[in-house]
Amino acid sequence: MRIIVVLLLVTTTVAPIALDAQAVTVFKGRPAVRIIEDGRGGRPEHLKYQEATNLDCVISKIGDEYFWASRENRRLVKRESGAFIMFVEVNGAGYVKVIASGMKEAAALALPNPDAHDYVEHILLGIGSITYYGKQQVPVVSPRE
Repeated sequence: MRIIVVLLLVTTTVAPIALDAQAVTVFKGRPAVRIIEDGRGGRPEHLKYQEATNLDCVISKIGDEYFWASRENRRLVKRESGAFIMFVEVNGAGYVKVIASGMKEAAALALPNPDAHDYVEHILLGIGSITYYGKQQVPVVSPRE
């Protein structure tokens, strides 16, 4: 009987919290360039529109946690530095770095051509990597705004 009471208490107190937590897209970017690096030198490959739409980078927030929705919902840690916001995968498998909304002018001081791309997505695969450069579709808003 105690087990039933405990289970009833747990489901009535935990379930509403889980139901209230909804994923909110905090960033979406569409890549324009892909570089695959396998130790022999990577070359930039300009992506066609149809291929790029299938490679969108999406970051979601559920409660206070961030997730790389387009990469198996891997958990991310958000860090800010100057004009940039960085989302780092907790196991070190990659990151997404974006120019914060309203910070394009400040970012121009650190970038040779800030109009070309405003985010980078870097994914480590084995001892190689894939890097995407692109444009934000849903920009990240810095809490400073």
